[in-house]
Amino acid sequence: MLDIKNYVKVQSLEEAYELCQDRKNIIIGGMLWLKMQNRSVETAIDLCDLGLDTIVEKENEIHVGAMVTLRQLEQDHLLNDYTYGAMKESVRHIVGVQFRNLATVGGSLFGRYGFSDVLTMFMALDAYVELYHGGIIPIQEFANMRPTPDVLVRIIIKKSPLHVVYMSQRNTKTDFPVLTCAVSQINSDYTCTIGARPLKAVTFKDENHLLDSSLSDESIEALANDIAQKAVFGSNLRGSADYRRRISKVLIRRAFQQLREEKKS
Repeated sequence: MLDIKNYVKVQSLEEAYELCQDRKNIIIGGMLWLKMQNRSVETAIDLCDLGLDTIVEKENEIHVGAMVTLRQLEQDHLLNDYTYGAMKESVRHIVGVQFRNLATVGGSLFGRYGFSDVLTMFMALDAYVELYHGGIIPIQEFANMRPTPDVLVRIIIKKSPLHVVYMSQRNTKTDFPVLTCAVSQINSDYTCTIGARPLKAVTFKDENHLLDSSLSDESIEALANDIAQKAVFGSNLRGSADYRRRISKVLIRRAFQQLREEKKS
């Protein structure tokens, strides 16, 4: 049971930051995971009056506010045109429309959840997290940071030349993923992000230059085998570490093959 003693709808980021320095207080976001916890909260901090619920295109960037919902990500034409539909694919299986109408980007990312489709997707982009106190940090660095009492303001996506594909394996359509996979080409660099291992997402680069310029099946297979061997997998109720390792090869191969088709079109 969640017990909240006080509720504050803050009027500034500074007010939110000062309140969250007390560990008994918490920013509630969409409050979908929080409400399932057994804990006592002194003050629930609501950011809904701060205008952080918009997706804004700048000259060379896309700014996604922390209070943007997963449903907004799913339906936003700007993001989905830029990511070739990968953004929609990354969230459309998350529980249901009602859930996605409430769950926020900030809440999904700040928790660095191992099962997070959203974290896997953003780590495949040239993306940065803006914290009120901590400033602008590459999302790869943010994912590996220990949680700190700060306020996530927005995610900044650099509009670099991009091709990206997102895939996931689920036992049932709206369940947590068994494994997530996002592959991307940013400028001339290829990366592969694997999440729900069930640990949080991690990104691999083609450091050994296994991919050839045509993304041949042989070179894709070589990279898939290389990443599957390097990645650390664990076991839980949804699958064993060995099953995840096997699935990772399949998802990586399929994702890069789809990426190859995107580049041709």
